[in-house]
Amino acid sequence: MTVNAMTSTEVTKKILNNENLFILDVRNESDFQDWKIEGENVEHLNIPYFELLDGVEEILKKIPKDKEVLVVCAKEGSSVMVAEMLSEQDLDVSYLQGGMKAWSEHLEPVKIGDLKDGGEIYQFVRIGKGCLSYMVISGGEAAIIDATRMTEVFIEFAQNKNVNITHVLDTHLHADHISGGRKIAEQTNAVYWLPPKDATEVTFAYAPLEDGNVITIGNTAIDIHALYSPGHTIGSTSFIVDEKYLLSGDILFVDSIGRPDLAGLAEDWVGDLRETLYSRYKNLSEELIVLPAHFMIMDELNEDGSISEKLGTLFAENHGLNIESEEEFRKLVTENLPPQPNAYQEIRETNMGKINPDLEKQREMEIGPNRCAVR
Repeated sequence: MTVNAMTSTEVTKKILNNENLFILDVRNESDFQDWKIEGENVEHLNIPYFELLDGVEEILKKIPKDKEVLVVCAKEGSSVMVAEMLSEQDLDVSYLQGGMKAWSEHLEPVKIGDLKDGGEIYQFVRIGKGCLSYMVISGGEAAIIDATRMTEVFIEFAQNKNVNITHVLDTHLHADHISGGRKIAEQTNAVYWLPPKDATEVTFAYAPLEDGNVITIGNTAIDIHALYSPGHTIGSTSFIVDEKYLLSGDILFVDSIGRPDLAGLAEDWVGDLRETLYSRYKNLSEELIVLPAHFMIMDELNEDGSISEKLGTLFAENHGLNIESEEEFRKLVTENLPPQPNAYQEIRETNMGKINPDLEKQREMEIGPNRCAVR
């Protein structure tokens, strides 16, 4: 039987289409338990590669013949070898091209909606890591919010849309992934915006993003209004786009809320987080569609693969927005938190411009799930 390579794009389509997929993951058990490919109709079998060096005969009964089978490892090599062994046993299998490193980097653009006078807003779903980036397009110009380090995806998308990137913004100084914002701005001569309270240690020039800023994209007056909303970081800033969308950064997610501890200041920032969620956001229209910077579980995906929900719905259903007791809220966001993101201190320093790791090091720093939320 032929062994085929399956790309991250193809795997993403299968997950979004709720297709059946059986994954043989040959990474170590700890890596598998920490982070895996997930989907509504995805089944897993985790057998570490070193247990298969003498052959695959003992696991043949565990592998279905009526479902598509994908072998997955960290970088690709081990999955190719296991897939070839299974193929020799007359099984039709594929391997994940580029392994989990490629899965971590895949971005899937999804159109969120139309804006005034022909504008559009797109969400870029980093399905393997839970990061969400955005592009607002209007009048031949584009703004990018919370870009990942895979900068070529955004630049090529803008080129295909025949628009110029004029503004790049980060809602806060990220700790779970390396921002591509500054690099995109340098390559496109765009203005790079960063909240100044998060930028006290950065080594580069930036435009200070502050409460009340109005950044106009194109000639059709689609404004991005900045809304100071501390809590995840002291400088966290939300954006209201076209009076319709609330880009909430890492403050509010569909199924959870942001954690305040990634700069070591949880006790200091928990009050800011509560005030942002329970006061600042409460004063906004419940009709605003919340577009967060991350998602945590696959259940948060809509049928089209996007992640969004009305603010009013979140105030009704999101547990983090319905804790009356301030003490209970404080405990939720400061105690029993999930593990902090891998290499988060190095990622913060990279985003400050203090260190400049090579590409392979950056990939290693980002491996694993995002952990910016508390539930």
